[in-house]
Amino acid sequence: MEFTAEQIAQLIQGTIEGDPQAKVNSFTKIEDGKPGAISFLANQKYLNFIYDTKSSVVLIDEGIKLEHPVKATLIRVKSAYEAVAKLMQMYASMKPKKKGIDSLAFIDPTAKVGKDCYIGPFVAIGPGVTIGDGCVLHPHVTIGEKATVGNNTEIYSNAVIYHDCKVGSNCILHAGCVIGADGFGFAPTEHGYDKIPQLGIVVIEDDVEIGANTCVDRSTMGCTCVHHGVKLDNLVQIAHNTVIGANTVMSSQVGIAGSTKVGEWCMFGGQVGIAGHITIGNHVQLGAQSGVPSSIKDGESLIGTPPLSMTNYFRSQAVFKRLPDMYRQMNEMQKTIDELKKQIKENV
Repeated sequence: MEFTAEQIAQLIQGTIEGDPQAKVNSFTKIEDGKPGAISFLANQKYLNFIYDTKSSVVLIDEGIKLEHPVKATLIRVKSAYEAVAKLMQMYASMKPKKKGIDSLAFIDPTAKVGKDCYIGPFVAIGPGVTIGDGCVLHPHVTIGEKATVGNNTEIYSNAVIYHDCKVGSNCILHAGCVIGADGFGFAPTEHGYDKIPQLGIVVIEDDVEIGANTCVDRSTMGCTCVHHGVKLDNLVQIAHNTVIGANTVMSSQVGIAGSTKVGEWCMFGGQVGIAGHITIGNHVQLGAQSGVPSSIKDGESLIGTPPLSMTNYFRSQAVFKRLPDMYRQMNEMQKTIDELKKQIKENV
């Protein structure tokens, strides 16, 4: 598929600087530009690349000023990052979707599969399962008994949805993710640990994306719930009976312990760890590797263990670096004080 700069500008309400008939048929990073490609510039750190890029068209933020002429045709927009994301979504949607059921797939006779689905080889769909219209199940996906999947959901290879769990419409489940494995529930006894049966389910609402090898555990009772619009990166752990609020995003290796409630529109950096049985408010931002032992109010932006405000955290880090010197100075002061006390005592 090929588009002109003029066509692209109309789609994203941009302003052209250069040749409106410049044609593109692929995307590439601005530093790896090539003829026929479209790139974007949203960060001043990459400004120097625009003068030498070989890309035919570059999307650029309105506020970025250039010091020299450029060879590429520019399309100025409010947010180049948002504009390129929109174009890539359009491009992906134009690709023809696979349809049909492979002869090597297993579908239980009691399962229901909607219209225009693709079921790849070695997919296993259990008894009483319901699959919505337009779904794409890549090879080796497993859907357990009485589980449900909404419309237009795509599930990549080796992902597993356990029995009775529910996945909504327009979701993406990446390779190896597991929905509905048992929560980590054991009762200590004098002989070891007795397993507590995990009798609940997982509910994944619409427009959720779950990364590769991410696990969302089923609840002990009731449900573990991931609300609509949530985006989970690879290697995230959501424990039993946890609730994740709408439009919250989590980077890789975040771990949420059991029975925790996370609010809407939260953003968690990589390797954030959150204790169980607490509540995280709405619009909370947590920096990478933060450890959260207790509840957090709405709108907080924190980092560290236990988490502090960004300002206090970086001030504390600056002091922490000086601790060896401060400790040495404190010992010297203590020696001086001890000597003065001794002299005073001798003179009394």
